[in-house]
Amino acid sequence: MAGEGPADSVIFYGKGGDIATNRREELEMSVLCLRILQAALVYINTLMLQDVLADPEWAELLKPADQRGLTPLFWQHVQPYGEVRLDVAKRLSLGGAVPAPEAGSPD
Repeated sequence: MAGEGPADSVIFYGKGGDIATNRREELEMSVLCLRILQAALVYINTLMLQDVLADPEWAELLKPADQRGLTPLFWQHVQPYGEVRLDVAKRLSLGGAVPAPEAGSPD
């Protein structure tokens, strides 16, 4: 099996989450790509959690026990079988960052 949990089977969904090769190079590349995707997912999730926690309304609602239960290890927002459209000209507005204006648009 490629991964260690349900999120891995969603991220690495081909062949039911199994790596269908016995070639060492392909196996190694598949596992390394999976690890990169996992790290990127945790990073983006951490940024999203930080944005939520920076909101004073949420800060008031969350008790210490709620805060201890927070984790960046969620994947329900991942669409494994859908089309992913990536626009490299746009940035996510995470971490309080204001997205840069698009090329050719007025400031």
